[in-house]
Amino acid sequence: MRSVSIFGATGSIGESAFDLLIRSGGAAAWRTVALTGGRNVARLAEMALALRAEIAVIADDTLLPELRTALAGSGIQAAAGAQALAEAADRPADWSLSAIVGAAGLAPGLRVVERGGTLALANKESLVTAGRLLMGCAARTGATILPVDSEHSAVFQCLENENLDRIELVTLTASGGAFRDWPLERLAAATVAEASTHPNWAMGQRITIDSASMFNKALEIIEAHEFFGLPSERIAVLVHPESIVHALVSYADGGTLAHLGPPDMRHAIGHALHWPRREKLPLPRLDLARQGSLTFREPCAARWPALSLARQVIAQGGAAGAVLNAAKEQALDDFIAGRIRFTDMAGAVAHALDRAAGQTGFGRSPASLAEVLAWDEAARRAAADWRAAA
Repeated sequence: MRSVSIFGATGSIGESAFDLLIRSGGAAAWRTVALTGGRNVARLAEMALALRAEIAVIADDTLLPELRTALAGSGIQAAAGAQALAEAADRPADWSLSAIVGAAGLAPGLRVVERGGTLALANKESLVTAGRLLMGCAARTGATILPVDSEHSAVFQCLENENLDRIELVTLTASGGAFRDWPLERLAAATVAEASTHPNWAMGQRITIDSASMFNKALEIIEAHEFFGLPSERIAVLVHPESIVHALVSYADGGTLAHLGPPDMRHAIGHALHWPRREKLPLPRLDLARQGSLTFREPCAARWPALSLARQVIAQGGAAGAVLNAAKEQALDDFIAGRIRFTDMAGAVAHALDRAAGQTGFGRSPASLAEVLAWDEAARRAAADWRAAA
């Protein structure tokens, strides 16, 4: 019986992974080592009981008594806080899913890699903020990192174990989010509610807004650079409103392979869960006749300045990824709180990158989690300062 852990179980990715585990036998087929969540105690406890997890960890320390009550008599250990999260990641499991949103997902994922485990990586920020650190650690320990972002999973599946020098271009697709067809002059007045509504699917508020600003795709460009070792000029983005083609890989012989499927994260999760085998998954199948047509267009630089910021980060290297991610998170917080406009987020990130570029050590990739967190803190301050001065 294979053992699994899910970090970020109560988020949208974690929920999809939970669904796959339940549909493929649940506790009778899988030994669940650890489940973690942010603040949703009731859902975390429900999942832990269903899968008979060994430990459930809630991020908010103040919610530990509530979690203990919910799990009373079950034999499931309840814990809370950052240290408990780290200790849960240290528990051996055959497969661990990193699905915590934001920079907070780096620490447990890094712990899994440090012990040589298999990490299914849905947390974009891990590679964006600490790609060299994470991939270098995996090379030393023999850990396996499997991409779970739908685009990177698609690229991974199209590579056919080919050498990267045979690949001319990797193309990531983007839905375009809520404002893909808005007149540019309307964007500055976009509300949080409007930015939080995705045209294709339901996700958490933060990732949905990141889709509208295309900061999610900016992170994915950097993620593809770090994971596959490709330079910026060999990573392209196409707006694909139907979200059926997840990525394309173009080879030196002129052929292009594309990965297609309904927009359902359970495919990428299931592929990583069963890799290197392909197992039957309880997912809807693609019906191209019913779909009828697929459309593509170049992304508009004026609409989505986040994409050029991603290129800047790759060119700068060093700590630039950690700075971009932290400044983006701060700017997103400020937009949600009504302190800045939707179109101000890119300006806050650009300011943070400009400020950081003049600091000692910026050109060196962070060599530890502590260094990543130091750049993270400085970038958040810079983005907040930009807001105050704007």
